[in-house]
This record gives sequence, structure tokens and C-alpha cells, in this order.
Amino acid sequence: MDTLVSMRVFRRVVELKSFVAAADRMEMSPAMASKHVMHLEQHLGGRLLNRTSRHLSLTEIGKVYFEQCCEMLDSLDEVEATVSRATIVPSGVLKISAPVWFANRTFTKILANYQAQFAAVSLDIDLSGRMVNVVEEGFDLVLRVTQSPPSNLIAHPITSIPFYLVGSPSYLRKAGYPLKPKDLSQHAMITYSYLSLSEGELPLEGLTGKESVKIDSSVLRTNNENLMHNAVMDGMGLAFLPTWLIEDDIAAGHLERVMLDYRLPASMLYAMYTSRKYLSSKVRTFVDFIAECSELKN
Repeated sequence: MDTLVSMRVFRRVVELKSFVAAADRMEMSPAMASKHVMHLEQHLGGRLLNRTSRHLSLTEIGKVYFEQCCEMLDSLDEVEATVSRATIVPSGVLKISAPVWFANRTFTKILANYQAQFAAVSLDIDLSGRMVNVVEEGFDLVLRVTQSPPSNLIAHPITSIPFYLVGSPSYLRKAGYPLKPKDLSQHAMITYSYLSLSEGELPLEGLTGKESVKIDSSVLRTNNENLMHNAVMDGMGLAFLPTWLIEDDIAAGHLERVMLDYRLPASMLYAMYTSRKYLSSKVRTFVDFIAECSELKN
């Protein structure tokens, strides 16, 4: 039995926590996947996995072997990729998870331009906004806008995305234009429920540095930027929204920026993928492409 294949099977079993799932991913039977792990155990003279009917866990020896196994496989994949990278044409399905509000013209244009350049790649985009399990759900890439990327993924910074305070002309005619952060206490605010508010204080960046403003209450609090956008468009209040979502409406006069000297601390757009060193050509080309996109230059 091929020990290298057995190592790959063992790694997949551990990552997916299932012989059945690993076998399905590697297009073999669960019995064959089990035989590969048993082959390694016999070869090493020790048990790698504790098995019950419902649970798999690594033994102490298994933990050490798994770490070394992953490092060796990553190095091998990287060497093979380096040698063949020049001749590999990106192809297949590129499965990406991204925030809900990426359903906008800017991101659509990026996808269209990438697919035009790499026609053999088809795109499968999940915009549910939920936290996904990259390995178990088969995602190639995760795009997230955050100030704190997760530590369990490689996070490649792409560009910062400012969040500006905007309101509709109808709302601003009625409620007036705030000039300073303290003026927001007199306005209807629409806030993002994932934003960390310490005792109702909203962190801001201005010309004189960082400051905060107390937000006593919100007329609407939600975890969906598209709902916030629509609420602002309908004159419900003011909100800090990402530039991708509002730039066309500002240009058309449907929304107006206010308090121009203030914004939320900028968040970074990250392209995130699993901790393996080797990237498939479709992932590598997409990450390189989006990093160089003129649409993202601030």
C-alpha cells in the first residue's frame, strides 16, 4: 500500500473527523480509508486514532505524527506546485464565501473580469454571511472584512475598506446635518449588531485622532448591511456603511456623506484559506487578481 497516499488519507480523516467524509472527498470506500490508516499504524507500530462509533480523536502519538505529516505533505505539495506552476492552467470550480453585502457592482465587476481572464474557472459564491467551516464544507477561499482575522486561517490582506456615515437627502432635510460626533445623540442611528459597542460608545477616527461617541439607542440594529443600506435609503436614519455599498448611491445623489472628517476605524479585506502552504492555481490566481484590482485601489 502506498504510504504517501495513506498519509494523505490520514490527514483528511483527522481534518474532517470522519472516515466516511474523508473517503467521499478522496473518492474511495470508507473501508479503504480505514485500511490506509491501519497501514500507517502497522508501519509505525502504534495507534494513531482512538475510534468509537461516534467519535474520532488523535492519540498522543497521533498528534505528533499528524503535525509532522501535515508539514511534510505541505512541503511536498509546495515543491510540486513550484515546478509545475508555470504550466498549470487554472480550472475547475472556485468556491468562495463572502459577506452578504458583496452583492454589489464592485465585486461583480471583479468576478466578471477574473472569469474573462481565466475562462476555465467557474465561480461558486456563497453570500450567506455565516461562519463557514472551510475544510468540511469544501470552500477554497473565504473573503472577510474585519479588524481581527481568525488565527486558524492564513489571512492575506487585500485592501482597507472605509465605512462612512451616510443619510438620505430626505432624512437630512428633516433632521439636519451632524457636524461633530456629539451631534449624533440627536439623530436616529442604524447600527451593526456585530460592531463592538462598549457601554453604547461608538469608536471613531477623526482629524485629531481617535475618539468615541455615546450611542444611547438605535432605531434599527441588525447584522445585515443590505438591510441597513435599504433603511438609510428610505430615510430611517444615519448609518456607517462600507464604500462598496454606497458609492453609486452617493454619485447618483440618493445618499449623502456627512461628518466627512470622521469614520469608523478602517477594516481590512482579507482573502483567507487553510493553513497548508500549497495553493491551487485557481485560488492563487484569484488572490493575486483581487489584490491587483484597480477597483479596490483607495
